[in-house]
Amino acid sequence: MKLSIKEWEQKLKACEDTELVSLLNILSEDGRVGAKKLFQTFSKRLEREEAERTRLKLMHTYEDQCQAQGKALIAGVDEVGRGPLAGPVVAAAVILPLGYMLSGVNDSKKLSEKKRDALYEIILRDAISYSVHLVQPDQIDAINIYQASKLAMTEAVCSLNVTPDQLLIDAMEVPLSIDQLKIIKGDEKSISIAAASIVAKVTRDRYMQKLHEKYPQYGLNSNMGYGTKEHLHALQKFGPTDIHRRSFSPVGELIKLTGSD
Repeated sequence: MKLSIKEWEQKLKACEDTELVSLLNILSEDGRVGAKKLFQTFSKRLEREEAERTRLKLMHTYEDQCQAQGKALIAGVDEVGRGPLAGPVVAAAVILPLGYMLSGVNDSKKLSEKKRDALYEIILRDAISYSVHLVQPDQIDAINIYQASKLAMTEAVCSLNVTPDQLLIDAMEVPLSIDQLKIIKGDEKSISIAAASIVAKVTRDRYMQKLHEKYPQYGLNSNMGYGTKEHLHALQKFGPTDIHRRSFSPVGELIKLTGSD
């Protein structure tokens, strides 16, 4: 008995990926307009899923190389928050199971807040180990943002509950006696670094949401401490607070102009 278009749709939605190809082969011989539309829709879904599998496989390139060298505990390390005028710089270190696949993992900047939050929960659940470290504005001012970022990364690695035998780091090296690879745009090229990027980003965004409750006039819940027009206007009107980075322009200039400390 020939399936109705509705039955075909339900069957395609419920099937496993391994079964989808064979079902689409059968559906391709159905001449009905509705069948052709279903074939196009689910063929495109199949193409997207295949492209995602290919992308994720490429994101395992560095992990696979390290595993081939006998490394079993590979930590991805990344930081967020170098550029803002307020709030901490945050680093995360994440050790994923070898061969770990999670659809959608990418550089956190390329993901929506909703997607980041969903992936964050899965990563924390599945990771062998993870940790985060925050370096606050007073210390950023004392040692500069580059050194503060390096410190945050170093402390995040040292806070893991297992010691990694390999570090994959986004565009930086840290002063630890652990084998490490500095990877430019690593959050796009390594699943471990991408996972760390997501954990760091979600951690910092939630922290800034909390700061917004204390300092609502600066719009930190939307600008996350970056120098948006809204934030700059608030700085002119209310002046900087103890969460602002005084070594950053224009915060430092405002302090000089107003004589505040």
